[in-house]
Amino acid sequence: MELQHEFTVPVPVDDAWRALLDIERIAPCLPGASVTDYDGKTVTGSVRVKVGPVTLTYRGTAVFEERDDTEHRMVLIASGRETRGQGTARATVTGTLTPREKETAVTVRTDLAVTGRPAQFGRGLLSEVGGRLVTQFADCLAERLTEPEQEQEQEGQGQGQGQGQQERKQAPEPEPAAPIDLTRTAALPVARRVGPPLVAAALVLFAWRWRRAVRQRR
Repeated sequence: MELQHEFTVPVPVDDAWRALLDIERIAPCLPGASVTDYDGKTVTGSVRVKVGPVTLTYRGTAVFEERDDTEHRMVLIASGRETRGQGTARATVTGTLTPREKETAVTVRTDLAVTGRPAQFGRGLLSEVGGRLVTQFADCLAERLTEPEQEQEQEGQGQGQGQGQQERKQAPEPEPAAPIDLTRTAALPVARRVGPPLVAAALVLFAWRWRRAVRQRR
């Protein structure tokens, strides 16, 4: 299935491009995702998804197949498999950045193939759920991109002090991210679809009962 979403970030296109390529920096903004390794081209990690009472963990990789620094366009091929099950997920993600005055518009087109429990949601609902997750990511990214410069300078100084060491200690493995709750995230889109028909049906039922009561009184 093909999904398309768009969001904006409040920085110029060059700054947004550099930020999106800084995997360690944006990883905490990715809902349900944990990054364990990144070598400049391949990202290794996991994504946790909650479907009802069941939490699924997908482990896999995302590879930068294309990266055009001039046109601000990237293509990633991501694939993963359930750690305790037969479910799989594969996606080709194309991201394009477009300057808009002092902001940047980011268009994300995803060709997604999912098997297992998440597949039961169907294309329409997955698209709406994806839109809400993209909004969460965009809000988090915007907040990080507008952090005070002083905090960024302190981070840079901390990194510079460690450059003189010949041996670098391996960073501890990050805590698993909170899972994406597909059932809860899908609740609002479902309510928007089902709500109006239910209200209409309730009104019809009320009118029918009212007319019936009037006739019985006669």
